[in-house]
Amino acid sequence: MSSSPACGGLPTRHGVSPSCVGLPAGHWPTFTDFLAERFPAIGRAVWLERMAAGLVADEFGALVTAQRPYRGHMRLYYYRALPAEPRIPFEAAVLYQDAHLVVADKPHFLPVTPSGHYLQETLLVRLKNQLGIDSLAPIHRIDRETAGLVLFSIKPAERDAYQALFRQHDISKHYQAIAPWRPDLRFPLRRQTRIVPDEPFFRQREVPGEPNSDTHVELLEVKGELARYALSPVTGKKHQLRVHMNALGLPILNDRMYPPVAVTPDDDHARPLQLLARSIAFIDPVTGRAREFESQLALRLD
Repeated sequence: MSSSPACGGLPTRHGVSPSCVGLPAGHWPTFTDFLAERFPAIGRAVWLERMAAGLVADEFGALVTAQRPYRGHMRLYYYRALPAEPRIPFEAAVLYQDAHLVVADKPHFLPVTPSGHYLQETLLVRLKNQLGIDSLAPIHRIDRETAGLVLFSIKPAERDAYQALFRQHDISKHYQAIAPWRPDLRFPLRRQTRIVPDEPFFRQREVPGEPNSDTHVELLEVKGELARYALSPVTGKKHQLRVHMNALGLPILNDRMYPPVAVTPDDDHARPLQLLARSIAFIDPVTGRAREFESQLALRLD
């Protein structure tokens, strides 16, 4: 579907907003030359096709043509395209919608927003296409492998007020996880450590230093060698719950990255990460109402 003009005069297209690239000062003869050099994996012929179809524009809404002379210190907008995007065979559910918010129950394996190899197969794009709301934007994120609640704002002018709830820790978030049972640990417990980027770039690790992450862990039930845990993150560092549980000797069941492995295996849809964003509660900064939402999904402790 298409809609009213958005960035650079380009509308949302099939639920996807245009991507943006900043143009530095330089001596490229044309915009085409710059784009072909900046994005070698795309190829010059693809850029020429996009330009001929009117799919590349500058920040003022003027279409970029093949021979248009290069000009720096501005932005270009264009649509990303993937040659083949496998279908993720799980559907999200919309749990709540009003004039301000959309609350969705995200399945395992579905990314929240487009990136890398994912474009149409993302929660944001699916919801835009389903609901017809081009201004929809996530207020927060959860990992692609994690299931559960994700909140979206509808009105751009209200988005920062909702995101501030997460920045200022004025929100109550509760997760559940299935992980090994360790009788030598005493619960409830609190994990406060410093988490920094690791290698490869998509992993995180704990290091000595001032804590920048904080998680409360509670034991809910034990069944054999596994247990169900309630995890309440105070902060929101990338992979925080997965890193903290692994550091406690309680790696979350079916986690493909923690503990680290030499080669991260491909997705196995039969073995989803046993981590669920279970509930969320806050005082709505726009309406003043108390909000509380709970996922309809569940983790099985077999």
